[in-house]
Amino acid sequence: MEKKIAPPEIAYKNMEFLESEEARTIRILSEILEPMYRLSKYKVHTTVLFLGSSRVEPVKEGSPLLKYYWDAEELAYRLASWAIKLKPKGKNFVICTGGGPGIMEAANRGAARAGGKSIGMNISLPLEQAPNLYISPELSFIFHYFFTRKFWLINKAKAVVAFPGGFGTLDELFETLTLIQTEKISKEDLFIILYGKEYWQKTINFDTLVNMGTISPEDAGLFCFCSTPREAFALLRARLRKFL
Repeated sequence: MEKKIAPPEIAYKNMEFLESEEARTIRILSEILEPMYRLSKYKVHTTVLFLGSSRVEPVKEGSPLLKYYWDAEELAYRLASWAIKLKPKGKNFVICTGGGPGIMEAANRGAARAGGKSIGMNISLPLEQAPNLYISPELSFIFHYFFTRKFWLINKAKAVVAFPGGFGTLDELFETLTLIQTEKISKEDLFIILYGKEYWQKTINFDTLVNMGTISPEDAGLFCFCSTPREAFALLRARLRKFL
C-alpha cells in the first residue's frame, strides 16, 4: 500500500512560525493592517479619544474620582448624540477608548446610551484587562504591542479628552503633546482638552515648565482645560465642525 505523505504546512497557517521571534515583523504588521481593514469596513472616518484612569468604579462612593466617571459618560453621550445626527457618509467623531474599565468604560457607556457605536482598543497584559461591556463588538480590538495600540488610538482622532489618570494616561497624553509640539501632527488637526482643571493643575505645574524653559510658552497653549461636560461639549462641537 502506497504511503501517503502529509502536505507541508502553509506558512501563514504555521502557528509555530507565526509565534516565533522570526515572525515578529508579521505580528506587528498584523496589528497595523487588521485594524485598518476593520475601521475601513465599518466606515469609521474620525474619532474622539477619551483617556483616563482605569481605577474609577461607578459604585465606589467616596472616591475623589467618582464624579469624573459620570462626567465622562455624559460628555460621550452628548458627543455621540450630536455625531449621529450629522449623517455623514460613514461614521465621524466615533468615541474611542483604551477599552478597559473606569473612565474608558464610562465613555463607551455614554456612546451606547446615545445609541452610537464606540471603539475599544484593549491591550493584552499579564493581569488581563477585559474589554468593557459597552464597546461595539465589531469595533473591539486587542493589541499585544503598546506602540501599535498607541498608533491606532491617535491615528483617526480629531480630539483628545484626557480625564484624571495615572501613568498610562500621562504616557498617552504626553506622547500626543510631543507629536504636536514636534509637528508630527498639526495642532490644527488635533484638539486636546485636559478635563478636570483642579486635578491637572495640582498634578502638573505647567507654569513651572514654562518658567524653567523646558517648554515654550506656546507649548502651554497646545491644550485647554474644562471642568464640566457642557463646557467641554461646546468646545469640541465648535472645533470638530471644520472636519465635516
